[in-house]
Amino acid sequence: MTPTTTLRRRAPVSSGPWPDHVPPLLQRIYGARGAGSIELAQPRLANLLPPDSLLGLDAATRLLADAIADDRHIVVVGDFDCDGATACAVGVRGLRMLGARRVSHAVPNRLVHGYGLSPALVEELAGLQPDLLVTVDHGIACNAGIAAARARDWQVLVTDHHLPGETLPPADAIVDPNQPGDPFPSKVLAGVGVMFYVLLALRRRLREAGVFDGNGPDLSRLLDLVAVGTVADLVPLDANNRALVSAGLRRLRAGEGSAGLGALIEVAQRDPARLSASDIGFAIAPRLNAAGRLEDMALGIECLLTDDPAQAREIAHTLNRINVERRAMQQQMTDEAEMAFAAVALDAATAPVAVCLHDPSWHPGVVGLVASKMKERLHRPVIAFAPAEPGSDLLRGSARSIPGFHIRDALAAVDACHPGLLGKYGGHAMAAGLSLPLQALQAFEQAFRECAERLLTPDLLRVEILSDGELQREEFNHRHAEALRHGGPWGQAFPEPQFDGEFEVARWRVVGERHLKLELDHAGLRLNAIHFGGWDGQPPPARIRIAYRLEPDDYRGGGAVQLVVVHREGI
Repeated sequence: MTPTTTLRRRAPVSSGPWPDHVPPLLQRIYGARGAGSIELAQPRLANLLPPDSLLGLDAATRLLADAIADDRHIVVVGDFDCDGATACAVGVRGLRMLGARRVSHAVPNRLVHGYGLSPALVEELAGLQPDLLVTVDHGIACNAGIAAARARDWQVLVTDHHLPGETLPPADAIVDPNQPGDPFPSKVLAGVGVMFYVLLALRRRLREAGVFDGNGPDLSRLLDLVAVGTVADLVPLDANNRALVSAGLRRLRAGEGSAGLGALIEVAQRDPARLSASDIGFAIAPRLNAAGRLEDMALGIECLLTDDPAQAREIAHTLNRINVERRAMQQQMTDEAEMAFAAVALDAATAPVAVCLHDPSWHPGVVGLVASKMKERLHRPVIAFAPAEPGSDLLRGSARSIPGFHIRDALAAVDACHPGLLGKYGGHAMAAGLSLPLQALQAFEQAFRECAERLLTPDLLRVEILSDGELQREEFNHRHAEALRHGGPWGQAFPEPQFDGEFEVARWRVVGERHLKLELDHAGLRLNAIHFGGWDGQPPPARIRIAYRLEPDDYRGGGAVQLVVVHREGI
């Protein structure tokens, strides 16, 4: 099934004035994204929102300051994705920088403990004899686990960014910009960003108490980790997040990042000096995430915490091997999902508005990637389910959605209409996780589709590609390609620039079995182009209209550029 695709140009927006070093092409692109000034387009750390308005911050920093002063044992509890791993590393490193001497960390194993601070994980943590637990990138929905920790007389600080349920957990303090009544202006911090903000506020508290000579430790040394977690979690890159990510990328490009991230960049064969947000999303984050998906994220966190380059390289190579296994498993599961879907829907006319997929042989750590791939191919909300463990009747599902359909709210609506059908669930607008018994799957699928049919309009089921318009002949050059590369960071809600136009196809060939290499003619100008996954078995027509990105051709080097095709249609 190929969803209907519409190509639409962004409306031009006036903006400026701009400094001379910002080319008119970038000015136009920034303006179309609502960034009408250099301060909004390329925000710096000086423009960061102050932490003061985060609800619960005073109680949180008091807990941490008292624990540091009394030499109590602080355990930072991470999560098994990239945001949770980087947030854990930021928490451990930052607390040590601020004077905590007894800091350790823990992370749930997906297959053993399930998600977050569960009662099972609390029982296992008893051996560490913690005084204070600090959850990162989770906790807002971990009511049972936090109650179990409090029953042991442990203090609990929740730092999270997920949407809360109807009842907040019984923690000693909660910092989550999405909790009710929180006035913090940005609701899109990643989990690692929330932890970084807590550290900023804690440093100020300790400074005001006279703990430091001068300003205290330089917490900007943690921004490489903040950048990776923020990009990997696909949170919207508002001006605040772009300031954090930009600063982290600058550290990584200068070779000033952690040993672990440096080793991951190396095994991913990326050039640190040219590192971009897309490199984080497509090369660094998957290698970290692979540990949490197939094995234990403790290995990924160890990579981020070590300061020994040799150990970092060794762990990075292990993570790279696990990622190769993950890719093979993901491809097999996606192929199986496509065959299962093809059996019930062959075209857009017969496709359901929402899709649930399940296979008893699938791995619960990879269903999120399968849901994401199928969502991209079908342009439908997709939930993929796998047994929580081999042979289990408990299913773990991972949901991915399309713009206009809030997947976490949809799960809440199903739960409200069918009490007891769902187990745990939580997430965001575009991604969520859930659990339910195997025997409830059919009833859930029906309820979920009915919810989607009520909320999804035909327009929402069409793929819309937004273009920044046509490039002028003089803009097809390396100077503009480099300006676009470094004009970001680009990402969610601040998308990478892409353009459209009509071209003559001078030559073409298939590369790597699935990709289409093109030589295009644009008013006498010859341009190289690549369409990844673009070979459909049919030669391209002589004249095509494409949507594309303009990129430096690093493989050819020099002043070469190439067009990366994201959509192609004949004329």
